[in-house]
Amino acid sequence: MKVEPAVALDGHLAVPGDKSISHRALLIGAVCDGETRVRGFGRSGDTESTLDAVRALGVQVEDDGDELVVQGAGLRGLRPAELDCGNAGTLARLVCGLLAFQDGAFTLTGDESLSRRPMGRIADPLARMGAHVETTDGTLPVRIEGGPLAGITYELPVASAQVKSAVLLAALGASGATTVLEPAPTRDHTELMLQSAGASVVRRPASVTVEPANGLRLPDVFVPGDFSSAAPFVVAATLIPGSRITVHDVGLNPRRTGLLDVLERMGGRIGVLNRRRAGNELYGDLEIEHTELDATVITAEEVPRLIDELPLFALAAAFAHGQSRVTGAHELRMKESDRVAAVVDALRAIGAHAQARPDGFTVQGVPTRPRGGRVDARGDHRVAMLGAVAGLVSRDGVEIEGAETVAISFPGFFDLLDQLAQR
Repeated sequence: MKVEPAVALDGHLAVPGDKSISHRALLIGAVCDGETRVRGFGRSGDTESTLDAVRALGVQVEDDGDELVVQGAGLRGLRPAELDCGNAGTLARLVCGLLAFQDGAFTLTGDESLSRRPMGRIADPLARMGAHVETTDGTLPVRIEGGPLAGITYELPVASAQVKSAVLLAALGASGATTVLEPAPTRDHTELMLQSAGASVVRRPASVTVEPANGLRLPDVFVPGDFSSAAPFVVAATLIPGSRITVHDVGLNPRRTGLLDVLERMGGRIGVLNRRRAGNELYGDLEIEHTELDATVITAEEVPRLIDELPLFALAAAFAHGQSRVTGAHELRMKESDRVAAVVDALRAIGAHAQARPDGFTVQGVPTRPRGGRVDARGDHRVAMLGAVAGLVSRDGVEIEGAETVAISFPGFFDLLDQLAQR
């Protein structure tokens, strides 16, 4: 697919429901008592994998298109199954926590990309709790045999919301409290949803503690728009002169919106309107206008709050005055692709100046439109989105190899981009 340059971006939009919250609504709803109604479910390749997995575990889910109704099986009511996780890393990691205290044996598989991603980081803490987890050289396939668990205190080796969530979900079925210590704050959707479902959750600045549960109830979940899906439009409107867009009903969880903070200190003009809450989640509207940017530095402490948006930050940095740098982003090398290498190669392919580092990259900004060219997504939806925004802001357009990977998180992305682009 080739994305042609845009004169400006203009208009109003809404993006699909938050992928992280959608995964969790299905997984936590599956072990609740009674019905969980999910409005605004974010449909994508990844979340459809979670829907299929929950059904394979014996949970009935009614789907009328606008709303999902999950008929919870109870805390220990999941049945043995083989689960195909597709490309969904969130599913593969989080579901292990729930399966660890069920009756029976479970097998998890995934596609070629997911099968290269590390699962040992999940298996280790679950094994410390007493779970029987076998990986394949630290990756998928994984076999889990459920059994009695004991609560632990676990210090995360790296800041990871997925590892934290797997341990906290396992804590629901353990004897005694479980505490997870974080080196830096990560996404807290699991903790917020468990609180909404009636679990005993104690949150501190650097830790989370979950007590064993006798039962959970989660009647309603409203899923706001996915900030990571809004981010390409935020960056594009910031970079293209004459642009002005409004993104409605998008999630504003402060542990997800690090990109807004970074763009604002670079000089970005982003207004946040109509803040409100659904359950424990904050959401609202974003109003974005074009502005020139100054370079900045992102450190390890900030990385977890914009880990999925770092490729888009790199593109914004290519337009900024001065040299920008990202450090402490080792996790980028273990995503669907080695995102450090993929991002640097993509920027160079369109004529920008970037250099890889072991734990991030540097970008030398040139405040003018790059020529464009050809970007290889390398099977990674975030790199494909980077290529699409690069096409809009380039002089000659960008051809994206592997553009179809965007459907993993945002099936209607290119159609929406085309509607907003003024040419």
